[in-house]
Amino acid sequence: MDIGMNLRSISRRAAVCLGLAGLLAMGAPVTAQERFIVMASTTSTEQSGLFPHLLPAFKAATGIDVRVVAVGTGQALDMGRRGDADVLFVHDKAAEEKFVGEGFGLKRTDVMYNDFILIGPASDPAGVKGKDIVAALAKFGASSASFISRGDKSGTHAAELRYWKAASVETPVGKVTGYKECGCGMGPALNIASSSDAYVLADRGTWLSFKNRANLAVLVEGDTRLFNQYGVIVVNPAKHPHTKTALAQAFADWVVSAPGQATVASYKIGGEQLFFPNARP
Repeated sequence: MDIGMNLRSISRRAAVCLGLAGLLAMGAPVTAQERFIVMASTTSTEQSGLFPHLLPAFKAATGIDVRVVAVGTGQALDMGRRGDADVLFVHDKAAEEKFVGEGFGLKRTDVMYNDFILIGPASDPAGVKGKDIVAALAKFGASSASFISRGDKSGTHAAELRYWKAASVETPVGKVTGYKECGCGMGPALNIASSSDAYVLADRGTWLSFKNRANLAVLVEGDTRLFNQYGVIVVNPAKHPHTKTALAQAFADWVVSAPGQATVASYKIGGEQLFFPNARP
């Protein structure tokens, strides 16, 4: 055998292998590796435990993985504006519609709802217990009780500020004694409230999954203004061509389909349903 020819053959094979390795390192298309999307969603959906229940069902139906980045709704929408996510699953309808109106999202679709609740010490030192959220917040003006706000531009924070405004408190910071912003997610905010006997506005889903309740109890619930709607939006590829529109649309279509809605409805803790599907056919 010609040793020179054999060495040249080995060299060619090595070059081919190195070339393939280089392409993989540079992100050459590999179908199995590309079957995922990035979802920007809220801490309430993540910390309620919904996603470990919902997303495996979606993957089983489609083979698509979902990588969740859980932040406040405002931050999730900003991720969409930057093209850092393929799909958004959030809960501030006015902000979502603005996002779509600005051309950053293809369409906004209702997925599910639950409600907000006002949590506080069971002894209720501020005397807010009842059904009217606006009347409850108005009572803090004459109280020294502590109130923890998420202060993170989340959907929950936006709702809280709407309720303060309806109670004639335009900006509670500096005006309501005991009002503090944590700049944190729903779970950490509840933990702070639990450790300091403070009040906090929470979504019911995170509350039901929250274990460190200590002396906290639900004090205000049932007001129609506490309705909490969630929606799904696919990021517009006209703004960000690199986003995975087809895979993201597959999720948006599935979560509002009969199987997706049934999966949402079947998520319960202690026999209590956390989210209620309401996608329109």
